[in-house]
Amino acid sequence: MKRKKIYIAYTGGTIGMKQSSRGYIPAEGYLTETVKSNAEFTREEMPLFDIHEYCPLIDSSDMSPHHWQLIADDIKAKYDQYDGFVVLHGTDTMAYTASALSFMFENLTKPVIVTGSQIPLSQLRSDGQVNLLNAMYLAANYPIAEVSLFFNNKLFRGNRATKAHADGFDAFSSPNLPPLAQSGINIKLKEGKLSPYVEQALQVTPITPQPVGVLYLYPGININIVNNILDGDIRALILLSFGVGNAPQQPPFLNALKAAYDKGVVIVNLTQCIQGQVNMGGYATGNALLNCGVISGYDMTLEACIAKLHYLFSQQLEIETVRHLMQDNLRGEITR
Repeated sequence: MKRKKIYIAYTGGTIGMKQSSRGYIPAEGYLTETVKSNAEFTREEMPLFDIHEYCPLIDSSDMSPHHWQLIADDIKAKYDQYDGFVVLHGTDTMAYTASALSFMFENLTKPVIVTGSQIPLSQLRSDGQVNLLNAMYLAANYPIAEVSLFFNNKLFRGNRATKAHADGFDAFSSPNLPPLAQSGINIKLKEGKLSPYVEQALQVTPITPQPVGVLYLYPGININIVNNILDGDIRALILLSFGVGNAPQQPPFLNALKAAYDKGVVIVNLTQCIQGQVNMGGYATGNALLNCGVISGYDMTLEACIAKLHYLFSQQLEIETVRHLMQDNLRGEITR
């Protein structure tokens, strides 16, 4: 059987760094050299691969919509030449990039798997080898038709993942959707679905930076903080509320939200809870938000919500269309 071929885009991040007197640093060519000198990656059972190192390498803390576009365009340009794609990325903002790519790609029939590591690939006890080996193997043999994120033997839907542990190997979780696949002695597909046949060519929706505000509610939050955010030049506000979507009922707070809605700001209600979803009809406090024009984000992650807002606003849609689509399940980001 002909061996599959995988494209690996190394955008930056810990996995390809090397040790120095100043700690771990990015080094041009070091990741490629490390992978190619490791016999595990060139075994007969593994796919063939090409590695493209971005120049300059991007620290994930510096990731922006511009970089999401760069990665998406890179994959689109190589799409017909490879059977699957692996994006190596820093862990800090990996879930944001995976979410953004999930919305940008339409008619995807090949796997795009985002991964990385907590310890550089070249260092003792690195989790990078297991993560990269499995991501490559899955991309070649389990053509799941979506953007996913692989970490610590679990393959998550990209727009359902969130970084849950700062320094543990089990760095990512998917609170509201089981993994697509679990890698143990055997690889078990769970929620993952194999690629359907799609006649249309891959489409990439361009994304441009959008002014999106995030407001984390806490008991006794000062109305001046709320007003300062809403008085800024924002197109959308993500409200991180209590429980199933509850918020203060003080008139100044509700009036500020209603005024923002009236001037065209899209206000999305997400829960601060790790698991579960917003239900604004359950309590009077949530109902008050509905009356101010706030829409539910259901069980979207913050990362998915931000990426989805960027994706929709970049298409120059009417505000009401954006509000409607934010509540629709476009790429499996919402449980409905």
